[in-house]
Amino acid sequence: MTVRITLAQAMGTCFGVQDAIDMALDPAFFGALTVVGQLVHNPQTMERLRANGVRVIERDQVDTITTEAVMITAHGASDATKADLRQRGFTVYDATCPLVIRLHKLARFLEREGWFPVIIGEDNHVEVRGVVGNLKEAIVIHDLEDLHRLAGKRRIGIVTQTTNRLELVQALVQAIKAYPGVEEVRFIDTICQPVKERQQAIQTLLSEDIDLGIVIGGLNSANTRKLAELIGDRGIEVHHIERVDDLHAAWFTGKQHVGITAGTSTPQDVIQEVYTRVRGLVGA
Repeated sequence: MTVRITLAQAMGTCFGVQDAIDMALDPAFFGALTVVGQLVHNPQTMERLRANGVRVIERDQVDTITTEAVMITAHGASDATKADLRQRGFTVYDATCPLVIRLHKLARFLEREGWFPVIIGEDNHVEVRGVVGNLKEAIVIHDLEDLHRLAGKRRIGIVTQTTNRLELVQALVQAIKAYPGVEEVRFIDTICQPVKERQQAIQTLLSEDIDLGIVIGGLNSANTRKLAELIGDRGIEVHHIERVDDLHAAWFTGKQHVGITAGTSTPQDVIQEVYTRVRGLVGA
């Protein structure tokens, strides 16, 4: 029996990520640019940047920067971080995704309007740290176990990390509304449209009865992990891989329909390479 292979209708690099990559790879920056943090959460892209003379450092390594130009990643940063870099004498280029900028603006809007800011997301994610850094005070909620952090808060304004799963965010919003002492809640949906499109495309794959999912993207990519979770939550075997050599022939034994998708930081050439290898493994 021939194994079917279906590519998700929406997958791979989104416009915000592509804009950041194009900015960093501008020939004018060759050998003269330092990116503070991972520009995007994808290993092949990071390798390409380094091959093109771009230096990548962590945020606690700012003292080691030797280039005049520095770049903020697609995930954004707080105003204080950008100001610190400028005060050190660097020329700062901001590659923050426009939809992350929207998240920052809406979080500050809620704060100005008298709502206590709550961000649904991961405490240690660079995007969330940047948003929190622009607020006087804020709480990050990742799951139900974090609800105790709301103690004493009555009027809550909620935004979410742009890469979250909408149904999980909605469930947490309902839980926050029901938390003792909370009197009023305003929720603004800040999950980005490309992430929603890729999650919706997973639902289409699931409706076509795939029995194996291959999700391509950086292991540290939040949106890619959530694509894998969407498949795994349905009890379907799923493998999150970074590159073609991560594929194993044994995964495909006895399978009838393979669904392939990729996160918003995954380049098209990586997707094509994986697709071609999968076709070879199943004899398609």
